[in-house]
Amino acid sequence: MQNPATSRPRVLFMGTGEIGLPALRWLINAPELELVAVVTQPDKAVGRSQILTAPAPKRVALENDLPVLQPIKVRRPEALDAIRGFAPELIIVMAYGQILPRALLEMPRIACLNLHASLLPRHRGAAPIQAAILAGDKSTGVTLMHMAEGLDTGDIVLAHSLSIRHRETGGSLHDRLAMLAPDVLAEAIPLFLRGDAPRTAQDEALATYATKLDRESGKLDWAQSGWNLDRVIRAMNPWPGAYATLPDGKRLKIHRALPVHRRAGAPGELLGVNHRGIIVGCGEGSLLLLDVQLEGKRRMSALEFMRGHMVTKLV
Repeated sequence: MQNPATSRPRVLFMGTGEIGLPALRWLINAPELELVAVVTQPDKAVGRSQILTAPAPKRVALENDLPVLQPIKVRRPEALDAIRGFAPELIIVMAYGQILPRALLEMPRIACLNLHASLLPRHRGAAPIQAAILAGDKSTGVTLMHMAEGLDTGDIVLAHSLSIRHRETGGSLHDRLAMLAPDVLAEAIPLFLRGDAPRTAQDEALATYATKLDRESGKLDWAQSGWNLDRVIRAMNPWPGAYATLPDGKRLKIHRALPVHRRAGAPGELLGVNHRGIIVGCGEGSLLLLDVQLEGKRRMSALEFMRGHMVTKLV
């Protein structure tokens, strides 16, 4: 039998999104830990060709000869038994995508911990990165918390913050937060190994929620101000993407834009063209469209789009 004082804790990582890859790689290389398995979602069909694609954590796990579990429902008894078979003492979760049952939360001897991409209790839920940009927050971060049965309600261990840049997009902030997660683990894991990790209850009065995104989340409402719409465009880049609708019903994806102080016309009305792009009226101010993409076509400058399309209004 191993001496508990000298053996390395057995760790299990649970994650599906690419945001968890830096944390996973950190766990693989942490000399004080023994990463025993990775749990992720099943492979799924992706893109127009519907090619069956493995989640990114699975690919990293297989590259490092780690066992991979892909239960359809992690709360099913057979899935719990499979996880229990690895005897995890510490479970680290980041962007897994399923609610964990109590039986799993209570399984590890040390803790079941979640890395969440916001400064909790602000922006609990499925889309905290986009929510921070939409809200115009000046900063965000990664919080390590004990997992509980509620939605991101567990006690906080610690958090690291970073400033949100002036023209930050959902994609750029995603990547920066992903790289921040290993720093959180590097500070927290020694605390758990010594048995003196802090545990602070969240202040429910400060809680906000970030609902799950879908393909309609990027629909632009021209009655909003140009500054609000700019945040929508940046938050939804690269997925699900912000878009407007042409009078013929086709979608026009907006990749890049800038809010401008020009006096607004009717919401959605094309007010003019300058050397950079197309100016569209909003509820307050206006929006300068720079890069767009008509559905089924390639991305192009807004000026190039206008040369081939007679459009006077966006819906």
